Amino acid sequence: MQQAPSSSLEQLSEDELTARLEPDLLPKHVAVIMDGNGRWAELRGLPRIAGHREGINSVRTMITHCRDLGIGALTIYAFSKENWNRPALEITALMGLLEYFLSTERDSLIRQGVRFRAVGQVDSLPAAARRWARTTEEETAHCDKLTLTVALSYGGRAEIVEAARALMKDAAAGTIQPEQIDEALFQQYLSTHPVPDPDLLIRTSGESRISNFLLWQLAYTELYFTPTLWPDFRRREFLLALLEYQRRERRFGRVLSTVSS
Repeated sequence: MQQAPSSSLEQLSEDELTARLEPDLLPKHVAVIMDGNGRWAELRGLPRIAGHREGINSVRTMITHCRDLGIGALTIYAFSKENWNRPALEITALMGLLEYFLSTERDSLIRQGVRFRAVGQVDSLPAAARRWARTTEEETAHCDKLTLTVALSYGGRAEIVEAARALMKDAAAGTIQPEQIDEALFQQYLSTHPVPDPDLLIRTSGESRISNFLLWQLAYTELYFTPTLWPDFRRREFLLALLEYQRRERRFGRVLSTVSS
């Protein structure tokens, strides 16, 4: 859980916050649940889609700063399976924004060395959005500075079920024996493979749940919840999250230190 940044950090400039980062303690993989776009728009008397448009700027910020800091992987929750229950007009607008982002940012991703990957039930997307996603995957496949994974029509439980089905098919075909199945093998069947599990999960807008996102992968991830709405989550808020992450002692079930009696 997040511990609120101290008042001393809040008073520092972005450059001063950056100077406090310790490169060896930065996460290698950051995942983000981008929440609060609709509320951001409603607070300003704007249609909800305006918040989603502004949220794209926060995505650009995260991509740039992850790359600049040497963070190798960024995974964002763009559209969940449950989001199909939203009003049809909003879904159409969101799919249009996805196409817009991929069509306008593809060249920038390539210049920055950012590899794009789409995970989830991508085949359920409208044809144009699906084509843009697959084309962008192909054209950025050679990039190696940052892996940007975008979860589209994604659900963590569905991902685990699909992985189990694929594993069972291979077992039925005789290419895998039951005694070979362990956590490492199962993980190879997940859509995020071979990207390592996230070290840090950020969720914006004040909600404190993971909403069916990366259920397997988040087993030992540090969780950071902030009241900041996603369109307002920019460089400063990201730096505060990273500084909080640096304070955590990651034990993975081990005891790293003991207190003598």
